[in-house]
Amino acid sequence: MTVETKPATDMRAVKLPSDHPPVRAGRIGVLLMNLGTPEGTSYWPMRAYLREFLSDRRVIETSRWIWWPLLNLVILTLRPGKKGKDYASIWNNERDEGPLKTITRSQTEQLEARLKPLTGERVVFDWAMRYGFPDVKSRLDAMLAQGCDRILLVPLYPQYAAPTSATACGQAFRALMEMRWQPAVRVAPPYHDDPVYIRALADSMRGELAKLDFEPQVILCSFHGMPKEYLLKGDPYHCQCAKTWRLLREELGLPPERFKLTFQSRFGPAEWLQPYTDETVKALAEAGTKSLAIVAPGFSADCLETLEELDVENREIFIEHGGEKFAYLPCLNDSEEGMRAITEVVQRELMGWV
Repeated sequence: MTVETKPATDMRAVKLPSDHPPVRAGRIGVLLMNLGTPEGTSYWPMRAYLREFLSDRRVIETSRWIWWPLLNLVILTLRPGKKGKDYASIWNNERDEGPLKTITRSQTEQLEARLKPLTGERVVFDWAMRYGFPDVKSRLDAMLAQGCDRILLVPLYPQYAAPTSATACGQAFRALMEMRWQPAVRVAPPYHDDPVYIRALADSMRGELAKLDFEPQVILCSFHGMPKEYLLKGDPYHCQCAKTWRLLREELGLPPERFKLTFQSRFGPAEWLQPYTDETVKALAEAGTKSLAIVAPGFSADCLETLEELDVENREIFIEHGGEKFAYLPCLNDSEEGMRAITEVVQRELMGWV
């Protein structure tokens, strides 16, 4: 669906008394939000990032009596070094930042370029990270300073989950609680079954598969995992991932045995959503599958979990257990297909405001 939007040029100027302090209002903010990235790959930046991330009760629901000693005495002592090396392998050295920052900035800039002819100067586009910088509060404050009295929050998670979409919005809501003059706020809903998103994924996959010198016997559709307990508590994430996988498989015309649903990135001893990506990769290789591709449609931008975990770790697993040819298919990122999906979501959610 394409939304026709008239150019917005008026700033809803308000006539004020001559002695009234200046008031900026009448603009609309669009804030893209993603997970976050450390400020560097050395021990202390990694420790600060992991502490903020793993202290979030939306992410880790384990009792604080159990979790705090484990986090502060063990995990934050040992994990920053290992994770720092992983981040260093994918780091954008030119900008000195993680790829998630680079891509999210580009997505925002391209979104603005696409919509500016329709919105004029009335709409302000910006981006923020739930963990790390630029933080959500500072970007909301910047939007208010520019006269935004209506703000659209866009969590860049196609599938809703409490540890992703909800915690990003929660951070924004905490900032709103401190504001004397709160803006009106909308939240873009998950778009896991949006036809534009599904077509964008399929088009991107077809393009990437055409570049390979082999045809994968099996393609894994890998989503970030979560503890099974969260599903049993009512989180819709698993169902939305399964629907994305089914719709994408139908769009590509692939049978279930060639396009399999899996979940990655499990952490800790608890049971997570299954089947696990790494165990599936190993089992396929041992069973005689010689060529494999992995796509990660739940990530709107490539990051550590895709560039290192999928493209490096799972490639090694596949080759070590008898596989021969492996490919990781990139996320939508700031590609034409990816921007088509993001633009559709934002235009639709701005209806009635512009």
